[in-house]
Amino acid sequence: MRFTKMHGAGNDYIYIDAQKEKITNPSILAQKLSDRHFGIGGDGLVLICPSDKADFRMRMFNSDGSEAEMCGNAIRCVAKYVYDKKMTDKNSVAIETLSGIKNIDLIFDDAGNVWGATVDMGKPIFDPKLIPVAMDGDKIINRPLEVDGRIYNVTCLSMGNPHCAVFLDDIQSLDLNILGPKFENHKVFPKRVNTEFIKVIDKDNIELRVFERGAGETLACGTGACAAAVASFLNGYTNNEINVSLKGGQLKIKYSNTVIMTGNAVTVFEGEIDVWY
Repeated sequence: MRFTKMHGAGNDYIYIDAQKEKITNPSILAQKLSDRHFGIGGDGLVLICPSDKADFRMRMFNSDGSEAEMCGNAIRCVAKYVYDKKMTDKNSVAIETLSGIKNIDLIFDDAGNVWGATVDMGKPIFDPKLIPVAMDGDKIINRPLEVDGRIYNVTCLSMGNPHCAVFLDDIQSLDLNILGPKFENHKVFPKRVNTEFIKVIDKDNIELRVFERGAGETLACGTGACAAAVASFLNGYTNNEINVSLKGGQLKIKYSNTVIMTGNAVTVFEGEIDVWY
């Protein structure tokens, strides 16, 4: 099976053209290939599929085999993949996901190579029933939540997948291997949750660590960066256009009517692997 390893801000996935390769059990395949010791290694598996609604369809599976609705870093890489592989000659690509069709504009460097992309991530969802989160009210903004015996103020929203934003003065000393699963599997999140631990630097900059549902802590999370930017603005900490610094790099997020994300997309290496189940 042919594959391409790519990353966006350090959020790395294994990309496979499902129009050429036969995929029989993507959940098991994601677990096997994502293993950093016995497989290729990555935060998950991305399949590039045909679509009757858009130019292409993206399916994304976390490293634990669960299928996610959307991934902001992965979708930038999909746009680069289809352009680099000459599957399209469009500079703007529409990609179908489980959270709807996303429009991606490619960004080129001076040599004409795809450096990254800008993605219209759509409107954030605040209705607790749709996120989903089992808390009362029309919105969950700066609301107390007890997690592992401590009260955290949380802001919850969906970017096509569920997010919980937490603002702290110190995020670097957190042991997310312990704290992350406590949030992810908390009883108020019926479909589990991605958790953003945010430190506000100033009105234009935040630092972020993300514990992703089904993958653990990752170097970056595109939807998480978007959720963090929206939450920071709603709580009055930042402007509506900010830089989000993650372990793997930086993303630019603008929140107006919709959320616009800009970041890099990098091909790491390509290869061929024997598939086993």
